[in-house]
Amino acid sequence: MNQRFLINRGDAKVMGVAAGLADYSGIDPTIIRLGFIAAVLLTGPMMILFYVLAGLLAPAQ
Repeated sequence: MNQRFLINRGDAKVMGVAAGLADYSGIDPTIIRLGFIAAVLLTGPMMILFYVLAGLLAPAQ
C-alpha cells in the first residue's frame, strides 16, 4: 500500500482537505465534512487551525 494523502481540488468545497481525506480513507466526502463540522463545534479554533494547515501544507493532486 503506497497511498499518500493528497489535497483533492477537483472535489473541493473549501480547500480540498475533506475530499483528500475521503479519497485516502475511502469514506464518502460528505461524512468527512460533517465530521469536520462536529469537530469544530467540539474543539473550536483548534480544528479550524488543523484544516487550514493541512490545506496549506499537504501536496495537491
